[in-house]
Order: sequence, then structure tokens, then C-alpha cells
Amino acid sequence: MGIGEVARPAIFLDRDGVLNALVLNPATGRMESPLTAEDFQLLPGVIPALLRLQAHGTPLILISNQPNYALGKSSYPMLGLIHYKLVTELVGAGIHFARYCYCLHHPRGVVQGCSVLCACRKPSPWFLLRARDDFHLSLADSWMIGDQPTDTECGRAAGARTLRIAAAEGSDAGTQLRTAEACADAFARDLAEAAEIIVSG
Repeated sequence: MGIGEVARPAIFLDRDGVLNALVLNPATGRMESPLTAEDFQLLPGVIPALLRLQAHGTPLILISNQPNYALGKSSYPMLGLIHYKLVTELVGAGIHFARYCYCLHHPRGVVQGCSVLCACRKPSPWFLLRARDDFHLSLADSWMIGDQPTDTECGRAAGARTLRIAAAEGSDAGTQLRTAEACADAFARDLAEAAEIIVSG
């Protein structure tokens, strides 16, 4: 950090449900993060939205809980393949993240070494605080974008502004967005709308 250098904001983004689609896990009957690289698909409009945020001049940083290996749902190499597919598609579109942060732990996991109560799993702000120090960021001027309460809690714990993605389903989308989570600073139906809120604000 140079003398007199002003701290800059960043955009922190969750992955599953924000950048890529959730998929049905037949074993649990729930919509979850992809278990294979073949299942990984970026959501419509994500690339243009990320390009717009990137052009706004703030670093993009991914913050994602990825416990599938710890829970025995996916192999460690498969997690790497899923990440590789993400990065390949982003770089191919001219999008560059300053950092990718994955928490691989889960307190109820089954894999030794990853089945712990860690310091980095959201809603802990650990990754945001590390990025603040490493990149000289102003968290008060930054945004945390996610689709889960833990994302909002993480951002608020770090002192960042928070934006909740709440996909509009049904006719009363506005009510759904307003009631999705009262403590978020803003709500959006998707990343494109989130980018509009951040850039125009």
C-alpha cells in the first residue's frame, strides 16, 4: 500500500444460485450446488452482468461455501473440475476475478480434515477481512451479493453492503423480494438486476 493510497471497494459474490444454476440432488430431493462439471451451467445474463460490474472498476471476488467433498457428496478432483469450468467460461468472456475463495469445510462432514468447525465458512466474514487487508479494500463501500441468509450475514459482519438475489417465481415477485430477508440492503431477481442497482447507485 502506497502512502496516501485510498482504499477501494470490491464486489463479493456467492457462486451457486448467483452465478450458476442450482441442480436437483436426487439423494436429498433438494436444489443444491452442482455435483459434477457436466451439471455446472452459468445462469442467463451472468456474463453481461459481470462484464458490467468489471467495467465499473471494482475487483470481483468470489466467496463460496463448498462442503460437498466434506459431506461425501463429491470428490475433491470434481470440485476442481467444476471450478475449472467456471474459470474457463469467465476468462473466455474476458472476465477476471481478483480471487476465488472456497470454504471446503462442514462441521457435520464425513471426510477427515474437512469435517471441522472452521473460521472461514459463511456467515463468517473471514474471507472478506482477508481480502480487505490483502487488496486494501474499503468494506463499507463494498457489496456482498448472495442468495442465502448466510451471504447477507457474512457481508453485514464484515461491514459491507448486502444484496440478496431472490429469484422471482409466481405473480407476486415484488412481495417475494421484499420479504426474502429484511436485513439485506437491496434485493434483485438476478445478477443483471443486481449489477444495475450497484452501478447506478
